[in-house]
Amino acid sequence: MIDVQMPQLGESVAEGTVTQWHVKVGDAVRREQPLLEVATDKADSEVPSPSDGVVTEILVAEGDVVPTGGLLCKIDENATAASAPETTTSKPAAPEASSSDGGQAMASPSNRKLAREQGVDLSTVQGTGDRGRITRDDVERAAQNTVVGQGQVPVSSGAASAPPVPRAAAPVATPRPAPAPNTGNAGDVASLMNSVPIPGVGYRSYKVPPFSPKEGDEVIPFSRRRRITADHMVYSTTVSPHVVTVAEIDIHATSQLRDQHKRAFKAEGVSLTFLTFVVAATVKALREFPKLNSRVLDDAFVQFKDINVGIAVDTPSGLLVANIKQTDQLSLRGIAMQITDLASRARAGKITADDLSGTSFTVSNPGRKGNLFGGAIISQPNVAILRVGEIKKRPVVVESAGGDAIAIHPVMFSALSYDHRVVDGVEANEFLWRISDILTRAEFEI
Repeated sequence: MIDVQMPQLGESVAEGTVTQWHVKVGDAVRREQPLLEVATDKADSEVPSPSDGVVTEILVAEGDVVPTGGLLCKIDENATAASAPETTTSKPAAPEASSSDGGQAMASPSNRKLAREQGVDLSTVQGTGDRGRITRDDVERAAQNTVVGQGQVPVSSGAASAPPVPRAAAPVATPRPAPAPNTGNAGDVASLMNSVPIPGVGYRSYKVPPFSPKEGDEVIPFSRRRRITADHMVYSTTVSPHVVTVAEIDIHATSQLRDQHKRAFKAEGVSLTFLTFVVAATVKALREFPKLNSRVLDDAFVQFKDINVGIAVDTPSGLLVANIKQTDQLSLRGIAMQITDLASRARAGKITADDLSGTSFTVSNPGRKGNLFGGAIISQPNVAILRVGEIKKRPVVVESAGGDAIAIHPVMFSALSYDHRVVDGVEANEFLWRISDILTRAEFEI
């Protein structure tokens, strides 16, 4: 008998929500066949069968929150479908907590703990997450409403009830103190606002203008992925002192090299994109400047041995950063194949937790339309991110033995955002110059 457990679904992820079962008790399954789908704040993943066999017991229901290592189901690798039980033994979803902290309210243990600390009764909170699940933002909003005496604002008079107004995430590097009971004393609110910014309320003398709904306004609650992205971005800008440096890169030689080989790559089902060359150049530069392949610890930083370059991919449900494991061990062809595979699986919703964990450096390509350059926010816990701009033909000065000349070449701007706690300006500039040098001279092997 094999116990199927909740897998580790990524760094800092301690639990997952069972969203859908693909099998039932008595079903025969094959090794690697998807058994169920699990959702976390980072991604939706499928849990595959570890072996051939028959599902003999399902231990959790859809909607259950299961910690990493928790039992999901059991598979008898020696049984056949005919000998399996005919009725399901799936247990009903159990209450997630006692009535003292919200009763049947759907919320994770961490959000229940936050609610207790903030003095929020979960039974009075309307969840905006999947299947009405109470999110961290719901708890924080309820706590803020307790402090300032604000209720939910309807969007229009004809609506029975409206979703809560999304609010900006609070900087998580500065923990918010538990609010005092709402005594109606304006001094209590003023004291709290002087200590920490409150999303949607203000900070010290600055007050956020109240939202006045008008006909036609649409309130769109954050999705689970948008919420974690927002929290991540606020956290990153809070803890990392961002510095941005920009380079103008003549990619004429790289463009010619690509034109020579892209048809052969396409025949193999692989796209030889400019992003492939940018990633390959970045890997070469990271070998020479390993400090850019690091993360910050409490009072130190660690330089990673493995170079796992993350690729930002736009999907229907939001932005994902999936990474190519040990990118420095791959050829240009191998990098192109991995980019094609990650992009197609991400857009099809088939990305795995392993694809999302372990990124040591990120490359972002926001698109081809109107994107000259921009300073990206660092993807934590990395210390740098490279954002490439659109490629446009521009006049450039070409140096030769016969003298300088003006030519029309494809040019791309690239911006490196780096964490000044670890990386100094000299290192960052030399690193970006090296990427530019590789792309300018087309220093690649195909």
